[in-house]
Amino acid sequence: MTEEVGGGLARLLPDPDRPRGWELLLDGAPQSHVDLDDPARLSYAYQRRLGHVADLAGPPGRPLSVLHLGGGALTLARYIAVTRPRSAQQVAEPDTRLTQLVRRELPLPGGSRIRVRGADARAVLERTPQGWADLVVADVFEAARTPAHCTSAEFLDAVRGTLRHGGRYAANITDGPPLRHLRAQVATVLSRFPHVCLVSEPAVLRGRRFGNAVLMAGDTPLPHACLARRCATDPQPARLLTGRELADFTAGAPVTTDATAGASPAPPPGTFG
Repeated sequence: MTEEVGGGLARLLPDPDRPRGWELLLDGAPQSHVDLDDPARLSYAYQRRLGHVADLAGPPGRPLSVLHLGGGALTLARYIAVTRPRSAQQVAEPDTRLTQLVRRELPLPGGSRIRVRGADARAVLERTPQGWADLVVADVFEAARTPAHCTSAEFLDAVRGTLRHGGRYAANITDGPPLRHLRAQVATVLSRFPHVCLVSEPAVLRGRRFGNAVLMAGDTPLPHACLARRCATDPQPARLLTGRELADFTAGAPVTTDATAGASPAPPPGTFG
């Protein structure tokens, strides 16, 4: 089915391999995949990596307070709802027509404590109580690009204020050769958090193709070894960078501020073809 939403033309395509699996596309670009029979199944590689971050954000099964910046089909929120029952989740998704479509056609798991706020991600972030979140996930895209105001050091200052001590920040970042945006995002996160790691496929890290990278950060040591093992054994294996290797990856990129921020690069033609 197709329906016009705030962000363009939304299409829900059935998954030929899953009786109740659906893929959401926005203006032709894959946005989310949902399996209504198995909400814990994460089809996209970057979402599996975000799922690993959620799994390692606290003892197994313990409810979390999670702020999602970017909603789409609420795939990760569904995952947390079933893997960590009773978790309190807030979602910032300004496209209210998209949220209506998702709620109508892709019902949430029973008992989910997921509240979707129809407002800009940074505005919701800055209104969230200080120290409320165990996990903040940034997966913010407009026309397949992360908006500039969600890429800056000031944005990260708001994230830090929202996280409680020991909380985690995770961001989905897209970029391609020569990785200027990704390197600057790493430098910016390193300027605000004492503990940071980056996970992506080797071809993306080497600047050979456009793709996704997941940044994880916190004010306490991160579970590098566990995360690296999980990502290395995924169907699309990924590599983890941290410490000196991560600092070297920035290649001297400057810290991004509100004054200098720009949106992430658009995917090259044919990326989703």
